[in-house]
Amino acid sequence: MSKTYDIIALGELLIDFTPMGRDDDGDVMFARKAGGAPLNLLAACAKFGGRTAFVGKVGADMFGDFLIETVKKSGVDASALRVDPIHNTTMAFVQLSENGDRDFTFARRFGADTFLSADEVPEDKLRDTRVFHFGSLSFTSPVSADATRRALDIARRSGAMISYDPNFRPPLWESAEQAADAMRENLTCADLVKASREEVALVAGTDTTDEGIAAGLRYVHGLGVRLCVVTDGPNPVTVSLNGETSVVVPEPRKCVDTTGAGDIFFGTFLSCLLREDKTLETLTPEDCVRYADAANHVSGLSTLKHGAIASIPEIPAEWRIR
Repeated sequence: MSKTYDIIALGELLIDFTPMGRDDDGDVMFARKAGGAPLNLLAACAKFGGRTAFVGKVGADMFGDFLIETVKKSGVDASALRVDPIHNTTMAFVQLSENGDRDFTFARRFGADTFLSADEVPEDKLRDTRVFHFGSLSFTSPVSADATRRALDIARRSGAMISYDPNFRPPLWESAEQAADAMRENLTCADLVKASREEVALVAGTDTTDEGIAAGLRYVHGLGVRLCVVTDGPNPVTVSLNGETSVVVPEPRKCVDTTGAGDIFFGTFLSCLLREDKTLETLTPEDCVRYADAANHVSGLSTLKHGAIASIPEIPAEWRIR
């Protein structure tokens, strides 16, 4: 039976304030950009012609209005995006290194995205999607954690493929141990996972050497994950399908801003899988290499511009889902 949506994602939606040079007094100037890993992924899939929807919450403020409009302009269904009259839209201030890597300072203690409640989860939509995607940051708040667990239960029972991003942002957790416990718990619910080497090492209790990542992948697969994609910035990507591992080397790029690159990578990877109507039973290691090559290309191009969603390049017609 066909589903209305290709991917529905639930999670954080926020403003990324990205540095854009200095003023005459030498103070850093920031540009307002739409951010949040789940939306970045959906926006990438929408560029491929995918039918997507976002589940989340923003504040009743100018930033919330901007984000709602951005979701719609990105080609993503915003009908399950709630507006919170009490809590403000979450914000993150981005600091960039010389090679484009980023660090974050968050204003999220009363961020609206953390107050999405279980009764605001759209059951009808979640029963009607091919893939449900979520991330670990929804579990930094007990309210949004309950909402995510309910969404997961509905999607799994409806036969959706479950995609997970164990996104580690240290300032948003009480400790690395708390983050690892939450991230580890959610791996037992996931079919596909995209993680950095540091995130694999954190959840598996290993290190980031090749031997540590190999042990980490064995641990992740032991929890039931079928496909794990491990990114490492500009370095080769490791794709492990049921323990069969491939390494894919990206094209060299002179990065300006890597914000959202991992999300765009995985949005592209999932779009390739959906375009070919693959399941985890029919997917092959050769397919995974092709998808990772395409994802490296698209996400690499995105690092040549500032921001995340605005940096997603146009997609060739032959790559589109429809």
